[in-house]
Amino acid sequence: MTMWIQRARSGGEALQALVDGLAEELGRSVVLDDPLVRMICTSRHFGDEDRVRVRTLLQGIADDETIRYVLSQGVAQWTRPGVLPGRDDLGMQPRYCVPIRERGHVLGILMVVAAGEPLTEAEIAAIDKAAGAVAVEMYAERLASDDDEEHTRRLVSRLVGPDSVQRCEAHRRLVDDGLLPAGPHVVVTSVAVSGQRAPSGQVAVALRGALEPFRQTRTARGLPAVEQDRAVLVQVFEREPAEEDLEQQCRAVVRSLTTFLGPGPTVVVGVGGRRTALADAWISYDQARVAARAARRLPRLEGIGDWERLGEYTVFLQLPDSALNESLLPKPLRLLLDGGGNSRLEETLRCFLENAGSVPRTAEVLEVHRTSLYYRLRQIQEITGLDLDNGAHRLVLHTGLRLWDLLQVSPEVPA
Repeated sequence: MTMWIQRARSGGEALQALVDGLAEELGRSVVLDDPLVRMICTSRHFGDEDRVRVRTLLQGIADDETIRYVLSQGVAQWTRPGVLPGRDDLGMQPRYCVPIRERGHVLGILMVVAAGEPLTEAEIAAIDKAAGAVAVEMYAERLASDDDEEHTRRLVSRLVGPDSVQRCEAHRRLVDDGLLPAGPHVVVTSVAVSGQRAPSGQVAVALRGALEPFRQTRTARGLPAVEQDRAVLVQVFEREPAEEDLEQQCRAVVRSLTTFLGPGPTVVVGVGGRRTALADAWISYDQARVAARAARRLPRLEGIGDWERLGEYTVFLQLPDSALNESLLPKPLRLLLDGGGNSRLEETLRCFLENAGSVPRTAEVLEVHRTSLYYRLRQIQEITGLDLDNGAHRLVLHTGLRLWDLLQVSPEVPA
């Protein structure tokens, strides 16, 4: 069962009446979904319900696997109606799908269960007529929603932006309008999607859907702002959030985006430092961008970076991408890395430094005899020309290894 994907907002009376009217005319079950395959409104059953339809009605939303299947068929990009094949393993019968479009906007998907007798020309004509009326209603709602979203996007952008005057004004309006409280615990999260071949509009829709659950949680109020392939989420918590809770939230965002966009795109999430006032959200935002750069450059983070867990990496990541290159590596470390076949020595050096130069602990972690370890350490000293008993020399090598970590993966897009 889906845990984090938010249900779509229910349709108004006019949309419900159109869906019900079409279903009664056809004698078939009809549902209107948003572009993320989240149910907006649905008709009653006509004896053609399948397991997917029953589960969706019980849960209020289709499960992840069903959503992935429908979107993988490209339904949201269809420019004309078509039949979505059924899937026996999902318990899903075929659907006749009509993408609801108006003035270039994909507003939703009208689905008619197409089990049993094929649709007649008269039924298809009735569906097309209803789809046109649905598009008009949904476009009117979209215009109102776009105005609200653009207002929010501007305020959030100014709140975390570089202009102090605009930050103060945005803060005042957000608090006075009741959109966000002034404190006491503020965290900003940055999300970016790259490598997506679909139109950026689809990515923006997916970002909105992934962040929607965090507008209101048990412990926080949030406000997302989406711009093409990236988004910012400002949250105000009643109590300081635990690192584990924020990590779970980030993983939920990644899972939702993977469901909506498929496995192709790269998603990175950066969490900023914890602040005690909404007026300082811009500081958390700058830190979130750094954390996102770390998530992109350090594969072990699995796409999620948290400023407060990055340690010394936060210093190196202040450098622009143009400066963050191999020229920064200390020459002694380059000699070791360029030696060829020295991955064992690199691993030994890394373990030795991570364990504060303790030979017993390093030997235990590497599962080698101390004699073998001493031999490797002598080799490292001979190649680098540095003394591992010297704290300054160890710092040079340790710093170099941290930089080397950041250089293993080149960023696709700037954070």
